[in-house]
Amino acid sequence: MAGIDEQRPFIPVGIAVLTVSDTRTLKNDKSGDTLVARIAEAGHKLMDRAIVRDDKAAIAAQVNAWTETHGIDVVITTGGTGLTGRDVTPEALEPLFEKRMDGFSAVFHLLSYDKIGTSTIQSRATAGVAKATFIFVLPGSPGACKDAWDGILKAQLDYRHMPCNFVEIMPRLDEHMKRGVGK
Repeated sequence: MAGIDEQRPFIPVGIAVLTVSDTRTLKNDKSGDTLVARIAEAGHKLMDRAIVRDDKAAIAAQVNAWTETHGIDVVITTGGTGLTGRDVTPEALEPLFEKRMDGFSAVFHLLSYDKIGTSTIQSRATAGVAKATFIFVLPGSPGACKDAWDGILKAQLDYRHMPCNFVEIMPRLDEHMKRGVGK
């Protein structure tokens, strides 16, 4: 049965939050604020926060820099996952993924369907691993950020969550690079 094992210690992880938007600023970034508040409430460390325009190169550069920053274990982006011409976050970040996490998208859409019905198909939420860093690409609405955090990330980023969680596999995310396997 899934749940929290109180016998295990809580291990905070370092998280960076990126908002992708042509119009938002730190003053009106409700989605970024939602994620930052939940990260703090859970006991994790906000390592950095930024806003970049809907530009593939800028998005990729920021996330790539964070994957190379000591102490950042997780990057969560919000925005740019829709279907319009300016929505380019998946195109910017999926090429960085060494491993895709298809299950994240599936579970996100299940949760989202309960809230917004078939409109969930307009999101291209995705996730993967790059340079031993988890990357989660979320839609730009505060509701979508709440759904992803409350329904998936809060539990998976808690070492006490059983039967398994992301934190316990973090030390092994780059083992293929250490042994020269998979190059």
